Amino acid sequence: MSTAAPLFQPFTHKTLKLPNRIVMAPMTRSFSPGGVPTEAVAEYYRKRAAAAVGLIISEGTVVQRPAASNDFNVPRFWGDDALAGWQNVINTVHGAGGVMAPQLWHVGAVRNRRSEWQPPAPWDSPSGYSSPGKKFTEPMTDETIADTIAAFARAAGAAKRLGFDSIELHGAHGYLIDQFFWDSINLRDDRYGGSDLVQRGHFAADILKAVRAEVGPDYPIIIRLSQWKQQDYAVQMAKTPDEMAAWLQPLADAGADIFHCSQRRFWEPEFEGSDLNFAGWAKKLTGRPTITVGSVGLNGEFIASMMGGETSKPASLDELLRRFDRGDFDLVAVGRALISDPDWAVKVRDGRTSELSDYSPAALAELV
Repeated sequence: MSTAAPLFQPFTHKTLKLPNRIVMAPMTRSFSPGGVPTEAVAEYYRKRAAAAVGLIISEGTVVQRPAASNDFNVPRFWGDDALAGWQNVINTVHGAGGVMAPQLWHVGAVRNRRSEWQPPAPWDSPSGYSSPGKKFTEPMTDETIADTIAAFARAAGAAKRLGFDSIELHGAHGYLIDQFFWDSINLRDDRYGGSDLVQRGHFAADILKAVRAEVGPDYPIIIRLSQWKQQDYAVQMAKTPDEMAAWLQPLADAGADIFHCSQRRFWEPEFEGSDLNFAGWAKKLTGRPTITVGSVGLNGEFIASMMGGETSKPASLDELLRRFDRGDFDLVAVGRALISDPDWAVKVRDGRTSELSDYSPAALAELV
């Protein structure tokens, strides 16, 4: 039995039945021309499903709004052509014995750094800001907010019809849902804005309610959240456990089953006086299962390496296992390590850690 054996226990929540606790984290790859996932995309996920990943969460796949995407090669989760591509993906993953959820996404007011691409309609944003003090579009109207909520619900319904085992909402990292949470760029004075996270959380809660109405009571809904933003790594929206409870509990009440708690480094404590990380606090405060993520399995911090930094080496899982054994979180999401090495989970399971691959930013140039 390997020292990582606890991570390979089954997990069940509602209709979600996983063979182990390893999750493939959602990672944008931009290999879907025109937003349509290809056979190569299906094969990319199949390899991980066949190699002991318990739950695969897809790269972000955008909902049906004109400016939901800022990259022509990011997949869509709407339109007959894209949904046919996703049907092939889930059939392929299921054929390999895998379990999968698409991550439903709207980038909001975030430009694509790699191109001069312009959306066919204005960017969606709570108050027109991409980051504090930087305004480049107009605030969303009541009509565009309602249409966006409906777009998330339609995408979730499509995922269930195609046979996906769950869905995840991308509510992290400074994208649209997260822009509503963030007081520095959500300056609205209607029900979708306000001075606290409960008020600014109404947009996410309304999406969750609409998705729940679409998929029914037993279909598992995951939401990915973060304190940090790509626009500002140091943001801490909930500065105390009480503030975090006020943020997360309404989301749980609205339909969130599992909280996917993104940190840059999973081992960092969320608040002074406790070594609990974000996922640990989310579980303690809401009672919901949580996924921890952030530089798991590698020694380099993920933002630096994803942005072209140095190669990251495999790292010990001892601290992760200590926290898992203590019951801090239920599932562990692995990102970069699974980009470079589709067999990462099975190698960890079998104690073959000497065979683990390094991660280099060059791995982003192809689907392995």
